[in-house]
Amino acid sequence: MVSMEVEIPSHFTCPISLQLMKDPVTIVTGITYDRDHIEKWLFTYKHATCPVTNQVLLNDRNHHDDHEKHMVIMMITPNHTLRRLIQSWCVLHASDGVERISTPKGNVLVDHAYVSKLLYDVRQSTKLRYSCMQKILSLATSSDDRIKRVLESCGVFDYLVIILLEDDYEKRDKEVALSIFAQIIDDYNNYESIFKGLIKDTNGNYLLFIGSVVELLRSGSVQVREDAVKVLRAVYKVSNPNQISKVTFDVVREVVNVIRDNISNQCTKFALKILVDLNPWGRNRVKVVGSGLVQVLVDLLIDGLDRRLNELVLVVLDQLCGCAEGRADLVGHAAGIAVVSKKILRVSHVATDRAVKILSLISRYLATGRVVGEMMEVGVVAKLCLVVQVECSLKTKERAKEMLRLHSSVWKLSPCIPPQLLSSYPSS
Repeated sequence: MVSMEVEIPSHFTCPISLQLMKDPVTIVTGITYDRDHIEKWLFTYKHATCPVTNQVLLNDRNHHDDHEKHMVIMMITPNHTLRRLIQSWCVLHASDGVERISTPKGNVLVDHAYVSKLLYDVRQSTKLRYSCMQKILSLATSSDDRIKRVLESCGVFDYLVIILLEDDYEKRDKEVALSIFAQIIDDYNNYESIFKGLIKDTNGNYLLFIGSVVELLRSGSVQVREDAVKVLRAVYKVSNPNQISKVTFDVVREVVNVIRDNISNQCTKFALKILVDLNPWGRNRVKVVGSGLVQVLVDLLIDGLDRRLNELVLVVLDQLCGCAEGRADLVGHAAGIAVVSKKILRVSHVATDRAVKILSLISRYLATGRVVGEMMEVGVVAKLCLVVQVECSLKTKERAKEMLRLHSSVWKLSPCIPPQLLSSYPSS
C-alpha cells in the first residue's frame, strides 16, 4: 500500500487504474499497462482498441474466423525492466509504507497466444487433440482466475460445448471436455455465463447438450459420473422454468442411479440438489417417484449420513411426499416412518422442520388405522410432544400440535407416551 504522501512516478502507474503497476506489460502500441487491467479491458469487456491511443488492435480481415481473430490479438509482452525499476522504487520508499511488488508467478506465460494455439490444435489435429485438451484441463485446474478468463476469452469453453454436442469426437475427448467444465464450476466466478448462453440457444442444442452429459453419466467411470452430475447441476441451476419442467425420465433415472450407486457423498449431494431443482413441478415429482427414489432415500437415512446429506434427503422426501405416489412409497417402506421420525431433534433445525412436515403430510392424507398405530409404536407421538416443548420454528410446532390433536382419540391414552410428556399434549 502506498502512503498518500508519496508521489508515484507517472510512468509507474497504469493508465487504466491510475494505480502503481504490479505486473507491467506492454502492448503493440507501445503503451504499458498493469496486466490484470489491460486483460480485463481486452478480453473481459471485449474492447478492441488501445485505451490510451484508441488504436484498433485486431486485424479486421480475419474477423470471419473466430480462431484467427484470437490469433492476431496483439501480443502482451511483460515489461521486466520496468517491473524491476518499480520494485527498486518500492524498496527505496519502504520507510514511507510502500510495499515491494512481488515478481509474477510463472503462470503469466499462459497468454492468449498460447491458449489460442492449443485451441487451434484441438480443432485441426485429431492426432494432437487429446494431448492439447489435457493441457487445457491442467490450466483449468489453476486457482488463478486470470487463466480462466484467458480460456474463456479465447473461446475454449464455447468449443468444449461443440465437442460435447457433436458425434465426430471420441468419447475420451468428451470426457476431458466434461472434466474441464467440472473444474471451472468449482472455482471460476463467471462459470454461469458459459451455460447461460447455452440456455438461450434456439437450435435445440440445450437438449443435445443435456443428452450428451447424461450419456456420460450413464456409461462413464466414477470420475466421469462425478463430473457429469456436477455439470448437469450447473446447467439446471441457470435453466428457465419451462426447460426444467420438461425434464425427461431418462435424465431423472440417471440422476437417481447416481444416488442409488452411492458413488461418493459429494456426488450424491449434487444429484440431490438437481432433484431439489426439478421437484417443484408435479410432472417431475411423478417421474422421480417412478424411478424408485423414495426407497433409495429411506435406505440412505438408515445407513447414516452427515448433517448436510441428512437435510438434503429430507428436503427431497418432503417434496416427493407432496404427491400421493411419494407418500404411498414412504409408508410402504417398512422403515419409512420410523427413520424419518428418528431424525427429529437429532440432526439440525432444518432436518427437524422437514421431518415433521413429512409426517404431517402422512398424517393428513394417509391416516389409516395401520399408519396411525405405526406412528405411535415407533415413537412419532413422543417426538411430537417433545417438539411442542423445545425450541423449534413456530410452523413446526403448529404442525406437531395439529397432528397430536388430529389423532388424540388414539394417541392420548397410549402407554407408548412417557408420562412426563403427556403434559405437553395439546387439548382438542
